[in-house]
Amino acid sequence: MIDRVTGRANMGCFHALALDIAGLRQRGVEVVLVSSGAVALGRPRLNLPASRKLRLDEKQAAAAAGQTVMIQTWDQAFTAHGFHAAQALLSPSDTENRRRWLNSRTTLETLLQLGAVPVVNENDTVATEELRYGDNDRLAARVAQLVSADLLVILSDVDGLYDADPSTHPGAAHIPTVDAITPEIVALAGPARLSGAGTGGMATKLAAAEMAMAAGCSAVITRGDGERPVSALIEGARATWFRASVSPASAKRVWISGSLAVTGRLHLDDGATRAVKTGRSLLAAGINAVEGNFDRGGAIRLVDPTGQAFATALAGYDSHECRLIAGKQSDAIEAALGYRRGAALVHADDLVLDP
Repeated sequence: MIDRVTGRANMGCFHALALDIAGLRQRGVEVVLVSSGAVALGRPRLNLPASRKLRLDEKQAAAAAGQTVMIQTWDQAFTAHGFHAAQALLSPSDTENRRRWLNSRTTLETLLQLGAVPVVNENDTVATEELRYGDNDRLAARVAQLVSADLLVILSDVDGLYDADPSTHPGAAHIPTVDAITPEIVALAGPARLSGAGTGGMATKLAAAEMAMAAGCSAVITRGDGERPVSALIEGARATWFRASVSPASAKRVWISGSLAVTGRLHLDDGATRAVKTGRSLLAAGINAVEGNFDRGGAIRLVDPTGQAFATALAGYDSHECRLIAGKQSDAIEAALGYRRGAALVHADDLVLDP
């Protein structure tokens, strides 16, 4: 979509994919787009030759110069269909740290609710080689986990996985579906590659598919260089589908209930207990007491009026904040804290009832 020599965007490709995204939105599908290209777009603006490998500081500068061009290009393409792009730059700490993970998820969900298409890229302006996602495939998988996506679409220069490298083995057989990323499947991908266009290859795409599947998100790898790649996929274009065995909600429940160390407890009144047990979020008014010290995004236990713990949850506020707003009505949160993140101390999607 971007000429690596001139640093110019191929507007035809941008508009074609925007048309595909518009079609998905008309079907009621929410779309988050992970897009690279900031460094390539920024090179000519800073007179950095396309033929030379950039130092880290030069790459960061090019990313800073190119980000504005990229988001403007996407927004121009989207505006033709009545919606807008919203830039979201992520670093690994935004998806690996629970507190920042919650902040990032809330931002992306709010953008979707407001009708924008989040355009996500790695924050290359501040990323270091030691602390980065490393490729857009892994970033896309993390974003899919972040928003509990049902499907991760990876647009590539190949139409899926083969039993041998099709560029050197003309008779290689295409693999249409994969139900599990086994060592045998990984071996088919070969090593990751590093080129002037970026880091990647089939190995990183398989790693991304495995990450997505672990979160209950299916994945598909197909060609992205056609005129309308998503439409072609819907119409049956050749691709490799990676089928998750559980739903995103089920995978998240397993993660919350079994993978996180509990650092506090919230004691609920009768009304809040009934509300939570029937699938509703926990509001501040239903909190009788706060026990322990925990951060926003930390794992906590919910306790009923008899003292019986009955659920594990991710805290929407930290323990200090919870103590300040416990028992208060939702419209009093801002007055108590000076700000408000939302009415729910625990969102219904972030708790798991005990069996």
